[in-house]
Amino acid sequence: MTLVQLREFLLSQPGATEDTPFGPEILVYRIAGKMFALVDWQAEPLSINLKCEPELALLLREIHPEVKPGWHMNKQHWNTVTLSEGLADELWQGWIEHSYQRVVAGLPRARRPQAVKP
Repeated sequence: MTLVQLREFLLSQPGATEDTPFGPEILVYRIAGKMFALVDWQAEPLSINLKCEPELALLLREIHPEVKPGWHMNKQHWNTVTLSEGLADELWQGWIEHSYQRVVAGLPRARRPQAVKP
């Protein structure tokens, strides 16, 4: 997986934006101003912080060695995922969608993207 592929998938989420509020080394992805992903694009392999339901976060950490508690984030609600070549696309893409949906669910209905169903 390349940074280009990862960025394309993140920005394909309805209403997603990218910025660098913490400096050029961390790409931040938001929906309605709320973060749903942070990418350390200089890491080799790439790593991404994703929001996660707390019980699922613990389960993923037990099952997948690529998943750790969120680096510099609330460890209960965020995971850091190392995007190694052995990690199936369906997994990391599903985790991104889960993170995005958790953030969207917390938004007032008026701020949710039109393409997202409540």
